[in-house]
Amino acid sequence: MTGVSGQIVRFALVGVVNTGTYYGCYLLLLACGLPYVAAHVVAFLLSMTGSFFLTSYFTYRTRPTWRKFLLFPLTNAANFVITTLGVWLLVGVAGMSSRYAPLLAAAAAIPVTFVVSRTIMLRPENPKDRDSLAEVAPK
Repeated sequence: MTGVSGQIVRFALVGVVNTGTYYGCYLLLLACGLPYVAAHVVAFLLSMTGSFFLTSYFTYRTRPTWRKFLLFPLTNAANFVITTLGVWLLVGVAGMSSRYAPLLAAAAAIPVTFVVSRTIMLRPENPKDRDSLAEVAPK
């Protein structure tokens, strides 16, 4: 699959992997005694790094540069706000189980996250922004 439709499919696959990574970390942190909001924040940050590389190499088939890496958290800012607010509303207001609320909140954030990530990851780069993470990483 090519074009935007292929990107959407690959984005969804990366999202499944990222959500699984996030959710596994979230459950582990809950089991370690962290409050659900703290577990959510830590799990989110841990899964974001892996998501950057999968999004770069697999979803958009572009080199991971330092500029994109530094901007990538902005792609997750909307996701973070939507999922955090969603978890709080679902658990704190609606009384849903803290074990399942993040999954529903994450589903609500998918369309916004795709648009923002596509904008950042496919933005044309200046020659000075082209340093690839793969090229400058320690060997």
